[in-house]
Amino acid sequence: MKLPGLPGADDPVVAEVVEAAARLALGRRSAELDLAPEFPRAEFRALGTAGLLGLATSPAHGGRGLHLPRVAVALYHMAYLGGTTFAKLSLQPEFSSVLGDHGSGPLRDRFYRPMLRGECLVGNHVTEPGAGADAGSLSLVAEREGDEFVLTGTKSEIAFARDADAAIVYARERAGPNDLGISAFLVPQRLPGLAATVIPDLGERWMRRGSVVYDHVRVPADHRIGEAGAAFGYLKRELTRERALLAAIYLGVARASWEDTVRYVGERSAFGRKLSAQEAVSFPLVEDAARLEAAWLYVERTVRAIDAGAPSDGTAALSKWMAVETALGVLDHAIQFHGGRGYSKALPHEQRWRDVRSGAIAHGPHEIMHAVAARELWPRP
Repeated sequence: MKLPGLPGADDPVVAEVVEAAARLALGRRSAELDLAPEFPRAEFRALGTAGLLGLATSPAHGGRGLHLPRVAVALYHMAYLGGTTFAKLSLQPEFSSVLGDHGSGPLRDRFYRPMLRGECLVGNHVTEPGAGADAGSLSLVAEREGDEFVLTGTKSEIAFARDADAAIVYARERAGPNDLGISAFLVPQRLPGLAATVIPDLGERWMRRGSVVYDHVRVPADHRIGEAGAAFGYLKRELTRERALLAAIYLGVARASWEDTVRYVGERSAFGRKLSAQEAVSFPLVEDAARLEAAWLYVERTVRAIDAGAPSDGTAALSKWMAVETALGVLDHAIQFHGGRGYSKALPHEQRWRDVRSGAIAHGPHEIMHAVAARELWPRP
């Protein structure tokens, strides 16, 4: 049994993206960043120059404006070639689409358009120590004082904690005694009162996650993104797209390791027989093939529905869950069936497993993904 060829391999637009990504030797650089974590500024700029940042972003903002099904296929290929690192970095403008969709013209010109060129890194500051994935429990406060907002509180588990040039900060906006809800603010990250701490991570170390403390940080009032109290709605729409596209990335990474493992067990002999002739090895790989293809078909259907404007919160959530679970199983078999070398840094499978493992937590943990899907079966009043 063999999996079909990589999806979209005959699509000329996808082929152009893949060729541009292949020229950057992303896989080798991803391994280097795992050993010596830093934000890859040079590669970020190279991605922008090659037109690989903001594949789904409107051409009006400097992106390619591809439909989501095509973007998912392109990201699958990028992850297949080089792991999660640069496929995710390619998505950074989509991770910041709240700014592109709802920010003022001056904010987009100063921060969003340069991000599409790889010149400005904009992060997202959502999670907090006491709130986690519960955006409704955010406690960082933004209070209006004349022509400024004053931000006070702490964000935790933040990607690019020290490396972002600016961040979309989600805060509880107050006007006097009134709580206006969750608003988003574009905050340059070199302002007085900001302090960042980086923590070592299991995987995706290049993101240099950590905490950022806002101690009465002042930003101009026109740095609020969109309407007061509307940011949670903006974020929910962004997350639906993100989750489906991240699922494509995780499956592309797993596909690469599955193919490596199939080749290896077809060549390696033990106890007088090829590993491929031993059911304890061959049967799990056959099952992995079916799971990879089934998960991809589910993701493909989901991105098509999102692209068509159909309600897709639940299916996008389950796409991410299914892709992560499938990929982790495939990667675990790759480690296992390559033996001692599979467990070492001599092969890429252990890093791929660590990098994909973040997907069960980031952009909504598995438990929340199930809750999102369950609300579609049993809608709340």
